Amino acid sequence: MTTEGGGGPATATPRPDPAASVPHRPNGHDGRVRVRVSAPTERRNPHSADLDLMSTRDVLRVINDADCRVPVAVAAVLDEIVAAVDIAVAALRAGRRVHYFGAGTSGRLGVLDAAELPPTFNCPPDWFCAHLAGGPAAMWRAVEDAEDDEPAGAGEARDCVRAGDLVVGLAASGRTPFVLAALRAAREGGARTVLLSANPEARVADEVDVFIGVDTGPEIVTGSTRMKAATAQKLVLNAFSTAVMVRLGRVYSNLMVDVVATNAKLRGRMISILMEATGATEEVCAAALTEADGELKTALVSLVSGAKVADARAALDRSARQVRDALALLG
Repeated sequence: MTTEGGGGPATATPRPDPAASVPHRPNGHDGRVRVRVSAPTERRNPHSADLDLMSTRDVLRVINDADCRVPVAVAAVLDEIVAAVDIAVAALRAGRRVHYFGAGTSGRLGVLDAAELPPTFNCPPDWFCAHLAGGPAAMWRAVEDAEDDEPAGAGEARDCVRAGDLVVGLAASGRTPFVLAALRAAREGGARTVLLSANPEARVADEVDVFIGVDTGPEIVTGSTRMKAATAQKLVLNAFSTAVMVRLGRVYSNLMVDVVATNAKLRGRMISILMEATGATEEVCAAALTEADGELKTALVSLVSGAKVADARAALDRSARQVRDALALLG
């Protein structure tokens, strides 16, 4: 689915790989392949061992206590997120794209992030492209074996990813075949790659340009990675894509000055943004926005600098639509 949207000494005993899987075995009743994953997200959480015996409030308290640890785990990988942001900014400035490849909850979070960026920041719809194992139907229900489809992941990457693009793989366990195949194919084609996982020791960490391993630990319900692991991925994706938009000038101060007015609330927000940024009255801001043909950045630069709308628009064009640079040009 696409939306447009240090090694130790030689004698050291190797540490078991938490992402390693028990060899593929056919199960007894239908002959289908099965894999037992030993990632941290698959281990039992001692704090929830009696979950089914707890009161409703205690169940919620245990879940909330666990959720409170997620932002701390994300804070520990900020340097890795910085590296991913820098690669994405360089790619987009060069006319390339950012791709999210994921399956299940991880993939759906990628679709969500990509879909929300154009209306929030008015970025081109093909800057961020989401690829979900199983296609559009997988947004609403699980598609059997889609996450294990390596040829599909590799094929979609070869078809959609170009040299210079950035591909971000989303895999809680760090081993999802669809995702890893896409990352490998993308890298072979000259793209940069990032893997976002809830397994800090994923075996493929050294196969990507940036590895973001968020240590969320065992889930409250064993193996239910739609919980802490997914929360961590949502936090990282929010931070990643927002920081990219900030670096590309889609935010002035802390205001979304490229917002698209697609409904009444957003049309009102444009006036509020102008009022906050300039200190002018609602009437003055509304008139400036009308004169600027609804272009929020143009109206803002005109009001702040005192320049005519045409001069404000020209300054923005000369400064790659960066508000502060345009204001500097206008003195």
